[in-house]
Amino acid sequence: MKLLHKDIEKDNAGQVTLMPEEAEDMWHTYNLLQVGDSLRASTIRKVQTESATGSVGSSRVRTTLTLCVESIDFDTQACQLRVKGTNLEENQYVKMGAYHTIELELNRKFTLAKKNWDSVVLDRIEQACDPAQRADVAAVVMQEGLANLVLVTPAMTLLRAKVEVTIPRKRKGSCSQHEKALERFYEAVMQAIIRHINFDVVKCMLVASPGFVKDQFMTYLFKEAVRQDTKVLLENRPKFMLVHSSSGHKYSLKEILCDPTVTSRLSDTKAAGEVKALEDFYKMLKNEPDRAFYGLGHVERAAEALAIDTLLISDHLFRHQDVPTRSRYVRLVDSVRDNGGNVRIFSSLHVSGEQLTQLSGVAALLRFPIADLSDAEDDDSSDEDS
Repeated sequence: MKLLHKDIEKDNAGQVTLMPEEAEDMWHTYNLLQVGDSLRASTIRKVQTESATGSVGSSRVRTTLTLCVESIDFDTQACQLRVKGTNLEENQYVKMGAYHTIELELNRKFTLAKKNWDSVVLDRIEQACDPAQRADVAAVVMQEGLANLVLVTPAMTLLRAKVEVTIPRKRKGSCSQHEKALERFYEAVMQAIIRHINFDVVKCMLVASPGFVKDQFMTYLFKEAVRQDTKVLLENRPKFMLVHSSSGHKYSLKEILCDPTVTSRLSDTKAAGEVKALEDFYKMLKNEPDRAFYGLGHVERAAEALAIDTLLISDHLFRHQDVPTRSRYVRLVDSVRDNGGNVRIFSSLHVSGEQLTQLSGVAALLRFPIADLSDAEDDDSSDEDS
């Protein structure tokens, strides 16, 4: 997704112009749209024309309309998004107030205006427009003296760094120059990984090369990480995976991603964090039920007590068309973030998101136990009766 223009006032009203570039962007757009929003986009309209002789014909014309959104329909299989509403700006083809359905298209910009851009919607735009936010997979493809560090998103490969160091050949009786140059090379690649890879987002780090270059680099990397106490590398060691490639050039990435061992490892990267968070919740619910709550009322009480460490919430709750109800979920997310908690917004298209929906779509892991809230609610009601 490309953000072409953003104009949001201090009162959170305003508009943004976006251009969807891939099928996944339609899903993001679906999560941005709400009934009552204003959507301006290019569309096809069937227009009836009457000739001088009185015969009536029809033709399809492309025009730009601004609709007040009344209904939103998303086809998850085809990733198609249709928006129905009434026309807000009359033009030569469509009268004011007439109904029309816009089907948003890839690589055609649209402008979305809202009376209130809340934090959840703005986060969604940031996530959709920043390729690094979606890059679950990173790879360093290398050979002696050459390394390409890339981020792999669902639609593209982004080159983040290219490291080139001249490595002298080994000479008879002396390898010191060769080894010193290799060390300089490995150090440069290590620094590139630390600088460019966000391990909070990247779930898998592929290290690929012909021969034993990758193995020698991994030995150097973690030996240096221990010596320099580089926690970011030591804590994320399980994410590193060694793979064979025919060269250190970027085009070798294609053969790496087709490797069966890699595809099986990467198949679940997108939802891996969510699945683990949900597993942690179920474990906590079983072992320490006073530190695992679900259901909006209970979770809100825990948030008021500043007890939430991790909030799990399904994105389908933010598509609620009742504004006060949606605002309630947004306030909950903002409250948890403001108090130093983690927020995981689950996609309802993932299996983990479907499971969370069965828990009413919202659950929380707590920093400290709170006595069963149902008892507290009973006490409250008995106090009110007296």
